[in-house]
Amino acid sequence: MLRFLIASFLLAATFGARAEIVDIENEELASLMSAGVPVIDVRTAPEWEETGIVPGSHLLTFFDERGKADPGAWLGKAKVVAQPAKPVIVICRSGNRTKAVSQFLSQQGYGKVYNVKHGIRSWTKEGRQVIPAAPALASCRKAQTC
Repeated sequence: MLRFLIASFLLAATFGARAEIVDIENEELASLMSAGVPVIDVRTAPEWEETGIVPGSHLLTFFDERGKADPGAWLGKAKVVAQPAKPVIVICRSGNRTKAVSQFLSQQGYGKVYNVKHGIRSWTKEGRQVIPAAPALASCRKAQTC
C-alpha cells in the first residue's frame, strides 16, 4: 500500500510539473510580447534570413536542416532566454515544429508555453512587422547562442 501511495504521489507530481501549452494566434502573440513574454524562434538561419524575424525574438534553432536536434544543448541556451517558472512563446515557420518544442519544454518543467499556432507564415501574411534577421543572427552567432 505504501508503495502504491508513493508511486501515485510521484506520478501526480510528474503530471503537475507539466506546462500548460496554449496555442495562440497573432493577436495574442502581439499582446504577450508587449507584456514582456520572451519569444524563441526555433527555425533555421536560412529561414530567418528568408522571411525576417519577429522583433525582439530570440533565435535558437531546435531542429537543423536535416531534422536533427540536440535537446540538452538547446535547453541550456533556452534557459538563458526563458526561465522554467516564467511563460515563454515559441514560433517556427508554420507551427509544426513548435508543437514538439512545446512538449519538450513541458517535460522540462516549464510552467506555461505559448505555441504560435500558424507560425511566422501567418504573422507575415497579416502584414505584421518583421525585421531583418542579419543583426540578430550576427549577434547570436558571435555569442554562440543560436
